[in-house]
Amino acid sequence: MEMMQNTQHTKAFTLIELLVGLLITSIILSAVATLAFAFTSANTASGDTAYKQAQLRHATLYISELIRKCKLVCSVTGNEVVVWRDDDNADNQINLNELVYIQRGTNADTLRLCRFSSVDNPQMDVSGLTVLATASSPSGHSERYVPLIPECADVQFVLDRAPPFTRLVTISFDLTENNLVRRYEIAAALRAWAGHLLNEAGDAIVATDDD
Repeated sequence: MEMMQNTQHTKAFTLIELLVGLLITSIILSAVATLAFAFTSANTASGDTAYKQAQLRHATLYISELIRKCKLVCSVTGNEVVVWRDDDNADNQINLNELVYIQRGTNADTLRLCRFSSVDNPQMDVSGLTVLATASSPSGHSERYVPLIPECADVQFVLDRAPPFTRLVTISFDLTENNLVRRYEIAAALRAWAGHLLNEAGDAIVATDDD
């Protein structure tokens, strides 16, 4: 009986088929990498914009409340606005610890607050606050800075009238979000203006309405 031997043939990939497969695979991987990069870039830009918008909302609320409730806008210089926040000790006088400086930075590239803490808490003259704002601060105190918008540009202060008769304060600045520069504005009017405490010249605080 003649034995028949079956021969099994295995089909193999040719070199051209392998090259085509590798090419298709590389195209798919490249597309996936490009898509992943696009998603990452979009998330980064979105995150940066969300962070700056959160800073903007906080700064707007903080400054608006500060201006609305303050007693006086005492002075303004090129880089800061000096605000008499409140009469904490009810002495009808401006004390150092009651002052808040809204500062824009030397290059107008930041927006922050500066507050003082002094044990003596000396009284301050309205006419002397401009010197305080532009020169050295009084001794025996500590300064505390509160950053509001640390990265902005072209910060400008606009007041409706010269201090201390100011009733409306507007702060404008540029903010870069997702490579686009936008101009923002914070405006607030004084509701608790203590003009009755000023003398006629507006350069000093008097103790009572009858002085």
